[in-house]
Amino acid sequence: MAKKDGVGRYGERVARQHLEERGWTVLDTNWRGTDGELDIVAVDGDVLVVVEVKTRSGVGYGHPAEAVTARKLARVKRLTGQYLTAFRERLALARLGGDDWPELRTAFGAIRIDVVAVTLPRRGRAVVEHLEAVA
Repeated sequence: MAKKDGVGRYGERVARQHLEERGWTVLDTNWRGTDGELDIVAVDGDVLVVVEVKTRSGVGYGHPAEAVTARKLARVKRLTGQYLTAFRERLALARLGGDDWPELRTAFGAIRIDVVAVTLPRRGRAVVEHLEAVA
């Protein structure tokens, strides 16, 4: 695994912990669709939230959130559509009793895309910034 991949995976773990500490339910991590991957899919109240996580070890290459471009958000939106199709199939199974996913039995009031930017300083704890409803 390349160093940047390790940094990214660590940032995703930090982001997940941040969301769970806020009371969110994480449904999926690193969900793969035909066009890429959704980092985190979670529930915040009655909102389904797709979270793009960007991690940097310092700010020499800019703030982590700067890496979330319009093109990247368009891909996340396409992947979210794919996820919802797969989710509906899992929901149907749950309603038939063929799947043990109680959190799938609820409907969502809205869907949004957030960004969690994680900066890893040379010393100390990771800095987490949560940008809600970026798309």
